[in-house]
Amino acid sequence: MKIDEFDNREPNLVLEEYFSGRVYAWGIFEDRFGNLRREFLVEIDAFMDGETLVLDEYFLYSDGEEDRRIWRINSLGDGRYEGRADDIVGTAEGQVRGNALSWRYRMDLKVGDGSWRVAFDDWMYLQPGGVLMNRASVRKWGVELGQVTLSFMRADQLNEPPFSLIPSTEGND
Repeated sequence: MKIDEFDNREPNLVLEEYFSGRVYAWGIFEDRFGNLRREFLVEIDAFMDGETLVLDEYFLYSDGEEDRRIWRINSLGDGRYEGRADDIVGTAEGQVRGNALSWRYRMDLKVGDGSWRVAFDDWMYLQPGGVLMNRASVRKWGVELGQVTLSFMRADQLNEPPFSLIPSTEGND
């Protein structure tokens, strides 16, 4: 796919608006044969720090493993973005058009006691009603290992928080 194919699609995705405040996500990882390998939840504290969009992500996997990633994303203009996080190799690059974001990066993915350097090709699509769908292809040495699928919802679209992964700090709730 080419990002320009989404120029006139609605609703319009504005990263800095969608990722503002608390955002929840539900995800799965399927291997290249379509077998469900892992399920996970993500709670995101999203905010602007000057000109930088910060996504402080807390993960809980179905096997009980917990993880955290802090993205720092900057607009380069014309719908282009770059992002960094501790486990991201170099810089992630993305582009928004209409309701879609194409987001690509390499990552040192934890696997057992080690890690694998893999490439992610993410596509996110904002749907009517505020659901943001994410489908990512994960590759190593050009071979697809599997697909990650996520659904995001902003907290202000929910009646109550569906779960809580971010540790509370006394006096800051």
